[in-house]
Amino acid sequence: MKILVVGSGGREHALAWKLAQSPRATRVFVAPGNAGTATEPGCCNVTCSTVAEMLDFARSERIAFTVVGPEAPLAEGIVDAFRAADQRIFGPTRAAARLESSKDYAKAFMRRNGIPTADYATFESAAEAHHYIDSRPAPIVVKADGLAAGKGVVVASTKDEAHAAVDAMLLGGAMGQAGSRVVIEEFLVGEEASFIAMVDGRNVVALATSQDHKRLRDGDEGPNTGGMGAYSPAPVVTPRMHARVMREVIDPVVAGMAAAGTPYTGFLYAGLMIEGDRLNVLEFNCRLGDPETQPIMVRLKSDFITLVESALNGTLDKVEPQWDRRVALSVVMAAHGYPESPRKGDAITGLPDSASEDAHVFHAGTVNTGERIVTSGGRVLTVTALGDNVRLAQRRAYEVVDQIHFDGMQMRRDIGHRAANAARRS
Repeated sequence: MKILVVGSGGREHALAWKLAQSPRATRVFVAPGNAGTATEPGCCNVTCSTVAEMLDFARSERIAFTVVGPEAPLAEGIVDAFRAADQRIFGPTRAAARLESSKDYAKAFMRRNGIPTADYATFESAAEAHHYIDSRPAPIVVKADGLAAGKGVVVASTKDEAHAAVDAMLLGGAMGQAGSRVVIEEFLVGEEASFIAMVDGRNVVALATSQDHKRLRDGDEGPNTGGMGAYSPAPVVTPRMHARVMREVIDPVVAGMAAAGTPYTGFLYAGLMIEGDRLNVLEFNCRLGDPETQPIMVRLKSDFITLVESALNGTLDKVEPQWDRRVALSVVMAAHGYPESPRKGDAITGLPDSASEDAHVFHAGTVNTGERIVTSGGRVLTVTALGDNVRLAQRRAYEVVDQIHFDGMQMRRDIGHRAANAARRS
């Protein structure tokens, strides 16, 4: 069968790579893809950029189903358009995707449905936002209400920083339309984890747990990014906590969305903050995370096509994915100037000629000029490796990382440090 994956990042490369491994896949198309998906066995890039172009392509190529990677097409309504044309597609509708496209909507939804989350208030007036900040303790968190490519969150350690973030968003237009409204919420202490599930409208299958590293530099220093690395599984999500997340977060989302007349189908990502027995939801995403997808897909042993088809058929209760028991760890290699102003056009050298059994290089911001592969975005590559424990997965990932070079590349050298420290203590 032919399958279409929408997107161009490392997440989409990992999705296409996993789908192409199925013996049932004849060709996996990626729109628009990158330099990595262009050469991935069984995959092919297509130059579709709009929903209309993708829909025309799906019709003409008789695509069996489409999987949406990034959030922007979901917020635009790609699922609604495909469904109206009787094309099978896995993802939430535009209305359901408001869980990600509007943080205010998500917070109000959580409050209505008893899902644990930080106290908050929403503002369009800078003056009112400033007054609220003055009445609250620091640290405090300021978030752009809309989609901001993972860069719309400011964790302000002082009130001055929070005031500056409000001015930048509401008065300075730093986040464009996404920042025309801000959500200000209490600062939560604990350890973050990513909990991602597949949902068919009623039934839920939880994927392997994971944790990512948002800060640019080692020791969780520097600005927030879209993610500088990730690993799976997440030790902080114990079996007991896993059951709580399903009971207190995931199941109430599915029930609440159905009750609101917007049944949820697609990947559902709950960003969690865990401290001891205290559980809170930081945010919802309506798609797989990036770079969490890469270690999750590397650990998945089941046929991914079967899982997606079960979700589309409403039969997720009939399947149970199988996972590699090893740890998977991903290191992001980012461009010079990322995240503020990533430089493009730097030549990439040292890429492995072929994938090994325990490591894979997923491309994100790359393009093939015909003569060489060069950087074309902020996060350029995600090197992902398997190991019997976190330390071994780290060692293997960084062995591959150290073979690759492009001018100005940025990466963290401590991906997985929380899990490694937890293993050392146990």
